[in-house]
Amino acid sequence: MSDLGETRSPDYILIVKNAAVLALTMIALTALGGEDLPRNAEQNPSEVEPPILPGNLVPEESASEAAIDVGQLERKLVRAKESAAAAERLFKIGVLAKLEAENRAMRAVKLEAELAQARVATTQLELDQKQQQFSAGEIARTELSVAETQLAQAQQVAEMALANQKKAELDAAAINLARQQKLLALGSGGKSAVRRAEEKLAALKRASQ
Repeated sequence: MSDLGETRSPDYILIVKNAAVLALTMIALTALGGEDLPRNAEQNPSEVEPPILPGNLVPEESASEAAIDVGQLERKLVRAKESAAAAERLFKIGVLAKLEAENRAMRAVKLEAELAQARVATTQLELDQKQQQFSAGEIARTELSVAETQLAQAQQVAEMALANQKKAELDAAAINLARQQKLLALGSGGKSAVRRAEEKLAALKRASQ
């Protein structure tokens, strides 16, 4: 037996080694291919349905979240009124321009109208809730009537605030037109500025009718 092993040629030994390497390579590739199949299937987003998680659900907007932040508008209005009052004092002593004082006063008027509209929206939501409670027999008719009265009062206040805003805008547009005409007469303004002021005043008048 030892004589047979000694008579093996180098070519025979090389062939055996190559065959062994080839067999091991085929086994390794087969194993890797088997592992890739489930991994590729898992990575296909079209075949996998995402789980239903709380983060995937779109929450319904509640009535309280839909309501306008009346408190924030109230704080803005307080600051705007304080700023307008300070601007008027600064104008009287010659520190602030008249135009800046007018702009601050106009901002306060607009915020007041916006706040009134926000209160109407909030009161409407409250009335809707009262109507549901009344239909379910949870509250009496008198409580529902109180909510209806509050809505009517809020709407009345909002109408007055809107009327004040329109009047303030008309007054401001008229003052601006007079200012532009005066500047044009003094040689410091232009005809285009006067024309724009006239068009704005006319548009506001048409809107108020």
